[in-house]
Amino acid sequence: MSAPTLTSAAFSAKQLKVGGVTPFSATDYPGKLAAVVFVQGCPWRCGYCHNPHLQARTDSSPLDWQQVLKLLKRRIGLIDAVVFSGGEPTMDAALEDALREVRALGFGIGLHTAGAYPRRLNEVLPLVDWVGIDIKASVQAYDGITGISDSARHALASAQAVLSSGVAHEFRTTVHPALHTPNDILTLAQTLSAMGVRNYALQRFRSTGCADADLTTTANVGYPGAELVAQVSALFTEFNLRDA
Repeated sequence: MSAPTLTSAAFSAKQLKVGGVTPFSATDYPGKLAAVVFVQGCPWRCGYCHNPHLQARTDSSPLDWQQVLKLLKRRIGLIDAVVFSGGEPTMDAALEDALREVRALGFGIGLHTAGAYPRRLNEVLPLVDWVGIDIKASVQAYDGITGISDSARHALASAQAVLSSGVAHEFRTTVHPALHTPNDILTLAQTLSAMGVRNYALQRFRSTGCADADLTTTANVGYPGAELVAQVSALFTEFNLRDA
């Protein structure tokens, strides 16, 4: 498969295509209580994805954006922020307008992205207060995880955009022994550190929602090991090891 491109046909929706909403979360935006809007559609097919039902982009939106806005208005005073997740939210041409509408309600804005569309990410970063950016693997291993050729180039361009923007952020990588060797993980961490990343998290694979039986049945308890975690941690000012 070739790398995804931004075409008018692919992004013709006039309103954000929402696949789901979580009205309250204490874990999706560090230090803030947030609602999470899950945008439908993702060009990549990572086997460990725990939202595979959001990968396809259907003709009609499962949830009407105007109804989502009404829900968010009722959350004013109860939450601090709204996080746009997915799927891949930057896949949707209506994302920028949606961010503006939510910001007008007085909420902070968080964004979860894998960086598949660096141009659109650059366009919306001025409207975002915090970004969680998923970096999948070392350059050599990227296409094997995403199922898309040349995907590392897009992700690294997005990573640089986040670093240059000054927006608060966290870089993170979900790891599984069937997909990431210890050397892959260390190589990626060294690459990110050299780029200027200071806040990084390794996320242990969890099977919840994952549709890949090969991954869910492969033992991954205790991976990555303590020695590798110590090596990676030493490369960053802030580091976390967590379940995905």
